[in-house]
Amino acid sequence: MKKSALQKARAAYQPKLPVVLTGAVKAVEGKPTHSVADQDDIKALFPNTYGLPEIQFEKDPNPAKGSTPINVGVILSGGQAPGGHNVISGLFDGIKKINRDSRLYGFLMGPGGFVDHKYVELTSEIIDQFRNTGGFDIIGSGRTKLETKAQFDKGLEILKQLDIKALIIIGGDDSNTNACVLAEYYKQINAGVQVIGCPKTIDGDLKNEVIETSFGFDTATKVYSEVIGNIQRDCNSAKKYWHFIKLMGRSASHIALECALQCQPNVCIISEEVEAKKQTLNDIVNSIADIVAARAANGNNYGTVLIPEGLIEFIPAMKVLIAELNDLLAANAAEFATIEPNNRLSWVADRLSAENAGIFTSLPDGVANQLCLDRDPHGNVQVSLIETEKLLGHMVARRLDQMKSEGRYVGKFAAQFHFFGYEGRCADPSNFDADYCYALGFNASCLIRAGVTGYMSSVRNLTKPSVQWIAGGIPITMMMNMERRHGAMKPVIQKALVTLDGAAFTKFAEQRDSWAINTEFVYPGPIQYFGPAEVCDQCSMTLKYEHAAK
Repeated sequence: MKKSALQKARAAYQPKLPVVLTGAVKAVEGKPTHSVADQDDIKALFPNTYGLPEIQFEKDPNPAKGSTPINVGVILSGGQAPGGHNVISGLFDGIKKINRDSRLYGFLMGPGGFVDHKYVELTSEIIDQFRNTGGFDIIGSGRTKLETKAQFDKGLEILKQLDIKALIIIGGDDSNTNACVLAEYYKQINAGVQVIGCPKTIDGDLKNEVIETSFGFDTATKVYSEVIGNIQRDCNSAKKYWHFIKLMGRSASHIALECALQCQPNVCIISEEVEAKKQTLNDIVNSIADIVAARAANGNNYGTVLIPEGLIEFIPAMKVLIAELNDLLAANAAEFATIEPNNRLSWVADRLSAENAGIFTSLPDGVANQLCLDRDPHGNVQVSLIETEKLLGHMVARRLDQMKSEGRYVGKFAAQFHFFGYEGRCADPSNFDADYCYALGFNASCLIRAGVTGYMSSVRNLTKPSVQWIAGGIPITMMMNMERRHGAMKPVIQKALVTLDGAAFTKFAEQRDSWAINTEFVYPGPIQYFGPAEVCDQCSMTLKYEHAAK
């Protein structure tokens, strides 16, 4: 691998561990836990891993002498997030600390490699090439769902062959749901394999009081904010374009909110607010058009609009439509595949309820077709393929033409469209994510040594210097509820949405009216890895505001 000058310099960076993990630790159990919702259903589905206590690690004044080697497997699951390599590096260093003869095996291209027995032993020579780097290319990732007994049994074959006693699954909410199901099954059959999860997703929707943020969120939002800032500077220089910018975040608006706090755009739509206020698509368009007109009245025919990619699913009427579409297409997938493309929209409309059919047929054909595309592996609409930014931009243009004919708009409107997604997923991790991810992996090795299964690695107190972070684990069942997937109710980790009474949204809401009319852009610039702590080591603004409110 040919390394850039930055890669060479970053290779020398030594992530900082919480001080509690720098020596021998003991696991201190807290109170028994229960699922966030649907307790009876979740308990019935997970009788062997439900109700387990939270765990916090403390210094062990009387550590046991000597430990036997342990073989561990690791899987990268789902979309990439900055810092995944440091999770693996921390895990490797942690099990080598347990015993230098411990071995780490990486399953290639995600859960599929686990099922198909494709793996590589991760040696120090391999690990050292990837420390503090972005991406998941050390072993690759995939989106195969682990959900059948046949898969579990097939995976267990390779675990036994390699004498692997613990499996670490690094992923988001769906991947950790898979980890929970796998942990339950292996516990039920006394397979002798621990399963531990690590919280990954740039979307920021895998969190709670103990999982304060998912790894990768900090780096990705800093990358997006840099580019948004660049666009805003161009916008403020040319003074002739409105930029509609769609950002990652299909199920929650954490990325859009964080980028708004960093960049201070003229408009930032928060999907959760749209749903709470029962806003229609026209309500959103009219609100943007009114801001465009107000700025034009001051001679400012330019601005920026941030849009979360999952917006379309939060508009109440659209959410109901999509839910019916999901069930319709899941139940009739084979028949739908035989319909001529030119006839598919009418085929769908004829099978929808009258109200949803009316909404569906009112949409531009391009958007309607995008709503009917193949679902992702979890049965969801692939909202990243729906060009919401263009839909809103074109509808705002039509609304402004109408307002101009009524004498209520006197400016000029020209739109530019952007979608920032993959640009942020594999960036070199910020110092925060480099430290956090390394700690999550090292902490996972401590959970292995503690003998637990069905837990997620937890490192918190994250607004403090990393040496003061608190390490431990929480039962994955604690985060679960029942949701409809592929037309049936299934146990899944509950997504953490933007809370409208939360500190981050409140701070945003206090300022957005001023940002809308005035030009108060902030230009964050690129991630800095070397220099003063106030430039290099800061966590996300979301975390800062959430902790300041506690």
